[in-house]
Amino acid sequence: MQVIPAIDLKEGKCVRLKQGLMDQATIFSEHPAEMAAHWKSKGAKRLHLVDLDGAFAGQQKNLPVIREVIQEMGEVPIQLGGGIRNLDTVESLINAGIDSVIIGTAAITNPGFLHEACFAFPGQIIVGLDAKNGEVAINGWAKMTGHTVFEMAEKFEDYGVASIIYTDIGRDGMLEGINIDATVELAERGNVPIIASGGLSNIKDIENLCAVANVGIKGVIAGRSIYEGTLDFSEANKLAEQLTG
Repeated sequence: MQVIPAIDLKEGKCVRLKQGLMDQATIFSEHPAEMAAHWKSKGAKRLHLVDLDGAFAGQQKNLPVIREVIQEMGEVPIQLGGGIRNLDTVESLINAGIDSVIIGTAAITNPGFLHEACFAFPGQIIVGLDAKNGEVAINGWAKMTGHTVFEMAEKFEDYGVASIIYTDIGRDGMLEGINIDATVELAERGNVPIIASGGLSNIKDIENLCAVANVGIKGVIAGRSIYEGTLDFSEANKLAEQLTG
């Protein structure tokens, strides 16, 4: 199981939100590429990059910074989400050096696009399912859809998505611990690898996730915890490798 450091971009800066609220942003770095280099030096095997402005606008808003991060990470794969709504965008990002593209809102509102993307770029399309009390939210978490995570995951598995990032919005940025039960249930119900997200707080969370990783949990996103220091990224990374290989 991989511990994946997150860099969320807002107005060209590295920030963290609380529960997805743009007005609850804490700036952690004015230079995201330097932050990317920092996590790489600490042993990151993958980077989770989100264009928050893009998620709300429906198109990339931080492209110059994204390119700098790609250059800084070199061979380390990057998964990028936020505002990816059409095939041209997917193609241009992959051509620019992004390893995997995360489709969130558009997976729900335009499933035909997701289907086409999975066909055109097999193994490189990740779906981001963001949920509150098990219900999927879209548009930067501003709108509830009425669909459950399980319904959507089952549908997208048939499309051939590489993995699903499951974020519990209520826990995101709150350092209250991962929603392990819901993550395990999602992994057990299907065959798509799950990446847990939202609420990671400390090394105990890593131990707890590693204990159930064999059901199909391939990674966990580390955000506020590694920025505020409640979790030591290097320690978490080594422990996850040791416990799950």
